[in-house]
Amino acid sequence: MNWITLNSIEQLDQIAKASNTKPQLIFKHSTTCSISKMAFSRFERGEAPDGIDFYYLDLLNFRNISSAIAEKFQVHHESPQVILIKNEACIYDESHYGIMLDEVIEQAGV
Repeated sequence: MNWITLNSIEQLDQIAKASNTKPQLIFKHSTTCSISKMAFSRFERGEAPDGIDFYYLDLLNFRNISSAIAEKFQVHHESPQVILIKNEACIYDESHYGIMLDEVIEQAGV
């Protein structure tokens, strides 16, 4: 899995713009949460398709970015959480035990 580190609010505009040509996924990860570690591990064991960009947000260090994501893409904050962006809007979000790479791939249509 080739993660792109999400560490600035300015990246959210780049993600939105890029989502017009390629789905963008944000994985919000709490490094101290066992459920979050399990969900992240599922992604790490999977094979990422070329048709999606994968962003990783360390929630504990960048809580302000998580809040900006919730506002910009109109999603309720959860952790862990995946948010799939396409055409500048959230088309899918899931949290906790519901986070599955195959479901993300299906929703992205790649």
